[in-house]
Amino acid sequence: MRITWWGHATTTIEANGTRLLTDPVLTSRIAHLRRRRGPAPLPEAGECDAVLISHMHADHLHLTSLPLVAPDAALVVPRGAAKLIHADSGPAFSDRCIEVAPGNQVRIGSLDITTVTANHDGRRLPWSGHSGPAVGYRVEGAPSVWFAGDTDLYDELAAEAGPVDLALVPVGGWGPSLGPGHLDAVRAAEAVRRVRAKIAVPVHFGTFWPIGMDWVKPELFLPPGDKFKAAVDPEVRVELLEPGESIEVLA
Repeated sequence: MRITWWGHATTTIEANGTRLLTDPVLTSRIAHLRRRRGPAPLPEAGECDAVLISHMHADHLHLTSLPLVAPDAALVVPRGAAKLIHADSGPAFSDRCIEVAPGNQVRIGSLDITTVTANHDGRRLPWSGHSGPAVGYRVEGAPSVWFAGDTDLYDELAAEAGPVDLALVPVGGWGPSLGPGHLDAVRAAEAVRRVRAKIAVPVHFGTFWPIGMDWVKPELFLPPGDKFKAAVDPEVRVELLEPGESIEVLA
């Protein structure tokens, strides 16, 4: 298996000839946020068999990035997101949507994917009436992968997402505050403990920041990755990647 982190929550999971792309943000800007570390992902980032969308927030369901994804890729999205995609991008995109909710399963190529709960607000905020559940995904395989999307800890996390070989876990955010429904570095380490991951790749930090606020709470930009590594059980292998960097994971 090959894991590539493109920045923020965007990763490629490649195994057994199948490529999955999570929460693609393939540009240098999201509204008032700009990419401060690494260039925009290479065009190859959009090459995938399916996109896994965790929720409707604009930094996860980034409508501007969808045209940069392979035109025949399935779009696995939370229930309710297809209507939003149809309204913005038309049937060429909404017809490719597979809507899911926690507990649903879908097979993409050689991989089985189970939708799991995320403790996070799934609404398309702030000026949209579109809503649906926030979700994560468990990719069954050798090794298995939990992509958390955005979440906080919740009671059923261990049973739904674990045990798992590798966790793609959010450890921070994109601004000078981190509200409810998110994991900071310490809570992310607890999430990894609960799902009993052997390998952890911290994501959702050190990529985007509000324009004009470069020096506001810089300790929330890059340090969450190191803080997470320090907080995780020493037996867990933590891979701190740079945007665009990949790792190979053996079964």
